[in-house]
Amino acid sequence: MPLTFRKSFRILPGVRLNINRHSWSITTGGGSHGPRHTHSSTGRRTTSMDLPGPFGWRKTTTKRRRRH
Repeated sequence: MPLTFRKSFRILPGVRLNINRHSWSITTGGGSHGPRHTHSSTGRRTTSMDLPGPFGWRKTTTKRRRRH
């Protein structure tokens, strides 16, 4: 069984810093009825929102970084 590490810290109300073995991310929003926006150090951007009942909504966009 692989060893995993994940930790989440609340920085400000509505802002969380998430850390795992490979990257870190900042999550904003996610109040009582609003969407959450996550920006990862790997370039992934995710917008998600909890909907009532068995539904859920998530959109993930990955932006490739340019190398110079």
